[in-house]
Amino acid sequence: MKKTAISLAILLSLTGLAGCQSQSNQATPSKVVSGEVNAASFAQFSNAFIDDLWQLSPTWALYSGKHVNDGYLEIPDEAGRVKTLAFVKAQQAKLKQFELKSLTSNETIDYHLIDNLLSSMAWDITRFKSWQWDPSSYNVAGGFAQIINENFAPLDDRLRSVLARMENIPAYYAAARGNISQPTLEHTELAVLQNQGAFSVFSDDLLKQVADSGLSDAEKALFKTRFDIASKAINEHISWLNAQVSQLKKEGARSFRIGEELYEQKFAFDIQAGMTAKQLYQKAMVDKDRVQGEMAKITDKLWPKYFTTPKPSDNKIAIRQLIDKLSTKHVKRDDFVSEVRKQIPELIEFVNQKNIVTLDPKKPLVVRETPEYMRGYAGASISAPGPYDKLGNTYYNVTPLDGMSNESAESYLREYNHWILQILNIHEAIPGHYTQLVYSNESPSLVKSLFGNGAMVEGWAVYTERMMLEEGYGNFEPEMWLMYYKWNLRVICNTILDYSIHVKGMTEEQAIALMMDEAFQQRAEAEGKWRRATLSQVQLTSYYSGYREIYDFREEYKQLKGKDFDLKAFHEKFLSYGSAPVKYIRQLMLEK
Repeated sequence: MKKTAISLAILLSLTGLAGCQSQSNQATPSKVVSGEVNAASFAQFSNAFIDDLWQLSPTWALYSGKHVNDGYLEIPDEAGRVKTLAFVKAQQAKLKQFELKSLTSNETIDYHLIDNLLSSMAWDITRFKSWQWDPSSYNVAGGFAQIINENFAPLDDRLRSVLARMENIPAYYAAARGNISQPTLEHTELAVLQNQGAFSVFSDDLLKQVADSGLSDAEKALFKTRFDIASKAINEHISWLNAQVSQLKKEGARSFRIGEELYEQKFAFDIQAGMTAKQLYQKAMVDKDRVQGEMAKITDKLWPKYFTTPKPSDNKIAIRQLIDKLSTKHVKRDDFVSEVRKQIPELIEFVNQKNIVTLDPKKPLVVRETPEYMRGYAGASISAPGPYDKLGNTYYNVTPLDGMSNESAESYLREYNHWILQILNIHEAIPGHYTQLVYSNESPSLVKSLFGNGAMVEGWAVYTERMMLEEGYGNFEPEMWLMYYKWNLRVICNTILDYSIHVKGMTEEQAIALMMDEAFQQRAEAEGKWRRATLSQVQLTSYYSGYREIYDFREEYKQLKGKDFDLKAFHEKFLSYGSAPVKYIRQLMLEK
């Protein structure tokens, strides 16, 4: 999972866009008369659009590496939502002044991305309304952590931004409580967990930094006062959330399932795949059977190597037994994070030796334990700098297993065994998310880099898993291929699972059975995926959707180029367009 590629609805709530207070003070481009549209005028519009958006939501800008007003924390109230909708309406009017036939292909894609973004913003506020039923969307920790931990300015300057930003914390949480209505139990429980994690940011370490800083005595005193008030406000909010949890358990809560209509709408905004969610679901069902067939062939080949008993006639039972046998090979519990850290240089060496894609050694990748305020959603993720902070650290967040019982930890380690842990690192780091996001930041179009398509981002990471094995990573070891197919089957079943849960009413028991019996997952992984599917919508389909589009396009492009096809050239050309939807990248590459 890539942190910066979360769906727009989650991003809006994380950054507080739904409650922005500040108004844009950017000059708007002059009116474009039909027939007079040119490259300069559209570039002028798109740049002004981005500037206006950052004025509307400085926290979103902060996450993107643009420091517009770091000291301002937006308050997510009704006035902010009204202001956001007014922004959407004004920007849509400006956008409609351009005739698509007058734009270049690159500009046309940016047009569609901006249009989709604006429509998504309005839809989230007026139709989806996650700001009402998802309490986990309210958490101030992320923005503060970004300011404190990223070395984009002298520490004293960043601490002054923190000082100013803390002023609105009580009002922020008061507005959150005013918004929350008929929440889901699952999102309320997550809100408790993640807001408790905020104290890993508002900590004694932060106070020590202030005490040792160059702030004046008056600033230090004010900092301590606001810190105490902020801590009290967070604790009060946690207490309120806990009361909500108790009430919801007693009286019943809104379902986390969003239903077919909302699911299809969200899928169209988030995935932009040129097909409906139902069509993707049907495609995944077919692919599931195909991959299981490949796994059966490998199991036939490997069975005599690992067993002296006859192979069961039921292929799924035989596959499960072989996977269980192989899965006992895994790192020790306490070595999980360090093993991830150890494998990164090995992946870099392979990519360089095989000439797969150019890696930039000046763009650091830092493996770290997942910060506490980010835990509870995914075990591994990437937090990447935006295009304004290209030299900033990319963090590979890996959650240690110290909070798990011995039984749960063993199940988790069997899931991320010797082979699959390597595939995970390909996906998250080299040449997956980390590499793609470095290239995305270099795209000449800020629109494509900033407002990228999650299916392309996740799809690229999934694509690299198979591509690396095709290029010889793992020495074509059948055990590696079996585990790859198991991992790929999980991607396929993610789509089946998410659609089935939210649209078809799949129960937890049915979901666990799908993941364990059909995708051969360990119980801890299956239970974690169920939890994730109850907390998100559509995002789980992005992996399979993007992967199929990218892999199918590469094969098409290979046929087109014939003997002139060059894998590295294909990768670097594909990545040069930023995080645009695959259908648009395909269009651009076929035009060249």
